[in-house]
Amino acid sequence: MNKKTTLLLTASVALALANSGNLYAAVDNADAEKLLKDSKCLKCHDVEKTKKGKPYKKIAAEYKGKASAKAELIKHVTEPNQVEVEGEKVDHGTVKTRDAERINNLIDWILAR
Repeated sequence: MNKKTTLLLTASVALALANSGNLYAAVDNADAEKLLKDSKCLKCHDVEKTKKGKPYKKIAAEYKGKASAKAELIKHVTEPNQVEVEGEKVDHGTVKTRDAERINNLIDWILAR
């Protein structure tokens, strides 16, 4: 993803945050779970159990109270990057959408765990 797209996604998140009294009130669970499935995120992640990747509850706990949490997670799921798995660097997949609302919803879902 190029810098312009990242900037647009980050701006949309900032706008959503500015217009939201409760960050996680309007999470569409079904859509977030569908995007996780379609993007094959559940191959390595689970809500509670550690698989190859961290559980979403642990991710949410690590980002709790961090002002840049949403922007960092959006970047992580939308831009190619590498993560360490069992001591080796591997490519981390990206979500199978460029729809900012769906991505924002997914990140809200993760942070609400």
